[in-house]
Amino acid sequence: MKRIGALILTVALALCTSAGLSAHHSCQKGEWKKKMQSEKIAFLTSEMDLSPEEAQAFWPVYNKMEGKMDQAMHKVFDSFKALDEALKAGKPEKEIKKLLDNYMAAQKDHKETDADRVEEYLKVLPADKVARLFIGEENFRRNHIRRLHDRRTGN
Repeated sequence: MKRIGALILTVALALCTSAGLSAHHSCQKGEWKKKMQSEKIAFLTSEMDLSPEEAQAFWPVYNKMEGKMDQAMHKVFDSFKALDEALKAGKPEKEIKKLLDNYMAAQKDHKETDADRVEEYLKVLPADKVARLFIGEENFRRNHIRRLHDRRTGN
């Protein structure tokens, strides 16, 4: 019963934290994102077996690091798009080289940000729970891919 209360508290805290993040998106996208975040938080809290105290310390750090990961990923996407468009437009070699360097720098930044997440999480959680986080995130992702596939195929 204590875990259920912690789970509800964690979901409520995370929703309050993430509510501002989706304010810039359309209503439909914002609602979908909130729903996904709620499901993810509940799933990960359970997978990681977080105590209420751990959850209170962890989720703000997680939200901060996820924001940084999103920014880094957007840089990767933007630099990829610019590189792709330049290639399709037949831009000169010098410009392609610069865009390629930008893309590689964005990739490097993304990987460094990902590594920074582990260091930040280890400041508030033991290593086994951080490891459970990464396993849980992958399981959550796979479950949602499976659900989308099932929905599309009518299963």
